[in-house]
Parts: sequence; structure tokens; C-alpha cells
Amino acid sequence: MERTVKNNVSWVGKVDWELRSFHGFELSTFRGTTYNSYLIREGKNVLVDTVWNPYAKEFIDNLKKSIDLNKIDYIVANHGETDHSGSLAALIKRIPGVPVFCTENALDSLKGQFHKNWNFHPVKTGDRLPVGNGKELVFLEMTMLHWPDSMASYLTGDNILFSNDAFGQHLASIELWADLADQCALYEEAIKYYANILQPYNAIMQNKLKEIAAMGLPMEMIAPSHGLIWRTDPMQIVNLYAAWAEAYRENQVTLIYDTMWKGTQALAHAISQGVKAADPSVRVLVCNAGNTDKNDIITEVFRSKAVAVGSPTVNNGILSTMAAILTLIEEMKFKGKKAAVFGCYGWSGESPRILHQWMKKAGFDVMDEGIRYKWHPDDAGLTAAFEYGRKFAGFAGQTNAVR
Repeated sequence: MERTVKNNVSWVGKVDWELRSFHGFELSTFRGTTYNSYLIREGKNVLVDTVWNPYAKEFIDNLKKSIDLNKIDYIVANHGETDHSGSLAALIKRIPGVPVFCTENALDSLKGQFHKNWNFHPVKTGDRLPVGNGKELVFLEMTMLHWPDSMASYLTGDNILFSNDAFGQHLASIELWADLADQCALYEEAIKYYANILQPYNAIMQNKLKEIAAMGLPMEMIAPSHGLIWRTDPMQIVNLYAAWAEAYRENQVTLIYDTMWKGTQALAHAISQGVKAADPSVRVLVCNAGNTDKNDIITEVFRSKAVAVGSPTVNNGILSTMAAILTLIEEMKFKGKKAAVFGCYGWSGESPRILHQWMKKAGFDVMDEGIRYKWHPDDAGLTAAFEYGRKFAGFAGQTNAVR
């Protein structure tokens, strides 16, 4: 169903209430998502992005109710990932020869996925496309935010930034506007989106935000490709991104562990209590990697100034659940955060050493070689873990230089 965004700009996308995983099964989307496509009707008719290919027929059928497909003058493909470009093949089959504006890198991604040589028009930052009535689309390359081919498009006159994967959220809603959404849910999905998708590209994000600011483009709306549109104080999300890109951390300590027979779990709980006893102001969170969503864990690591990770030793290594979450942590390229390690064992006891090496490789400042306990901790073991938590609280409170 078409929805008016502003003047001659409409939303013609798809709300996906059912989606629960994204990027295959890499990203949880417990609140669904939207695939935002926008139709500009000025002297020229421009379609900005499409929707995921499972919804191509529905998308095109609805689009035909809004406009004669043959009257679409241009298509802008801000990003080649198929949640945005998935309906292109079906649409261009209806209107062959329509010009497709995209980045040079998108020629590779779009041709590589669809194996078609459409009427491509590659653009770069600062290029302008007149769309009629004195308005233009200004293109902004967003390389590696989060694919090499990404870009945003800015509509002059209406001052709308079609930001693609920047400033979005995976949040299905009947509302079109961010200011009408549940603000807690909106924030949680925005920070989860940043932490799990854009965090590895913080340095690029910082430079891009400066570049956009230097262009002096007034922002009256920011219309991302997922989630809700920012119309009331749209710079609020830009300011959040600026803060999140600066090695973000709150006054939070997160403990992440998995356990076989609850010995490592007992250490985790005792350490958490020691952290809180030493610093009542700190927010302490304990996550069992075996039953907690991995993307929620990454979001909490993103928020944290310090993280303690624990695993029992199994087969001279660590539990696979912990190996999986540590792989994600390493991929995120966190900076300026501290860490501690712990674990129980029955025979050889390598897990704290392995955890220490992994967290150090992931860029964390690791406190020491960690605490380990043979078999299940008794009262003396739990007391030692509590004191280790107190020590970790002090270490977590030290300022870390961001490199």
C-alpha cells in the first residue's frame, strides 16, 4: 500500500511481520523488518530501491496500482544486497532498458547476482540527477557501510536522505514514522542494528559523517531502507551514530559463559556479585551463551566497557557455543574495552588460557591469566571468584586508550 512521505515522495515498500532471521541465520530479527522502497514523482518518476525477491510479485502488483510501470524513468539501486535489489530482475523484465543508477562497485554485485547487463549508469559522490521541478538527486557513496557497493541518495528541495542501510532498524510497524513508534523498541533495534552490522566499520563511519556534514545538505527527513523514517529531529539518529562510532561504551560489565555441569556458571555468578559489590554504580549483565541470542550478546558487548568470558575445558579446548560468540566478538573489531577470563575444568584446564588469547587477539585489554577452578567450586572457590570480580571491577574502571 502506497504511503505519502512528503510532497511527491511515497513509500511503496513491504512490511515483513514474520521475519525472524536475516543474512541467512546470522542476525536475529525478533520484531520483523521492513523493506523500504520509495517512489519520487516529479518531472521524472524515480524508484529508489526495491524489496526482497520473495515479495517481488506483491511489490510489482502494488507498484502498478501507484504508477504505470512504463512511466518509471529511472531506478536508483542504492545497494546490491537482495533485500533491496531482489525485485529488480522481475521489474526490469517488465520495463527493459530503464536506466539503473548505482555505484561502480554495484556493477559487480548486481551483475554477479542477477547475471544481467542492464542499462547501468554508475555514479560517484557528488554526482547529480535532475528529476524535475528544480529538484535533483545527489548521490553519496557509502563504501563499506556496509558493502563496497553501498550509497545513499539525497533529494534536494524536499531535503530527504534515502540512506539505505545506514540509520535503519529491523522493526516491522504499521507506522511509517520513527516518532510514532515505541521509543524503547526503536532505540533497542537501532543500537542492535549498529552493533551487529556497522560496528566493524567505525572509522569509515566517522569519516563519512564528517564528509556528509561538509556537504552542507539540510536534513528534513532520513529515510532508511529498513524500519521507520526519521522526520522529527532526524539528526538524532546521526548524533547517535557519531557517538556509537567512537569506541562506544557505557558503565556496564557483561559476563558471557557457557557451562556443562554448572561449575563455570557458579563462577560467573560469583564474579558478577563481586563486580557489583566493588562498584554499585555499574550495570552488570550475565549471559549464558548457550541459551541467549548471539546478536543480543553482541549488542551488550557493544554497550560494555568490560567483558568477562568463561568456559569449562572440553577436549583441551572450550565449548563450541563460546567459540562461536568469540568469533563474532573478534569480527566486530571492538576497541577500548577490557576483559577477564574464567572457567572450570576436570583434567587439563586449558580454557582460561585459550579465552585469554582469543580476547587479546580480538583487541581487548585482558586483565590477567584469569581464574580457573578444578571440578565444581566450593565455598572457598566461590569466595575467590567473588574477590576476582572485585578486582575486575577496579580494572574495568580504568581508562583505556583507544588505538
